[in-house]
Amino acid sequence: MSMGAAAPLCPLQAHRRNCSRCLSASGIDFKIRTVELDGKKIKLQIWDTAGQERFRTITTAYYRGAMGIMLVYDITNEKSFDNIRNWIRNIEEHASADVERMILGNKCDMNDKRQVSKERGEKLAIDYGIKFLETSAKSSLNVEEGFLTLARDIMSRLNRKMNDSGPAGGGGQVKISEPRSKKSLFRCTLL
Repeated sequence: MSMGAAAPLCPLQAHRRNCSRCLSASGIDFKIRTVELDGKKIKLQIWDTAGQERFRTITTAYYRGAMGIMLVYDITNEKSFDNIRNWIRNIEEHASADVERMILGNKCDMNDKRQVSKERGEKLAIDYGIKFLETSAKSSLNVEEGFLTLARDIMSRLNRKMNDSGPAGGGGQVKISEPRSKKSLFRCTLL
């Protein structure tokens, strides 16, 4: 399963201790984290570009394989919020039409320095038909919820696709091999 985060300050940063592997290459942070969702282990691959413009062309290549993308802005930085529309436009041009998307307003623990109201974030998400959460990487507020929500949405879409491609949906047969272990492992990539 693939997901992407194309925006400043990925909230997972505070959860590095939960990553099984973290590396940084060319300024893009790559992290792997395994979470359990509905009894299944899901491997999250997270590519954090920190919303840097110089990675826009690199990230377009990753969009093609992404199943979900998190767009993160800093609530204390108006410019980072304004850039979300540009990132969405880029995603619409380069990602799969059915990619799951989510907007996160980060640093909600810094309400005294807030430049972007929660209502503006919610309205932007509604305008694009995207889920929205405010998070705090510092206090971990809604960080886990954001990843689990996006992963759950991706799993739901995959399950619908599998059901639609069966005999009732008119598609071809899908053969599912039994995994060696009792729990199945799904992969999820976050940009």
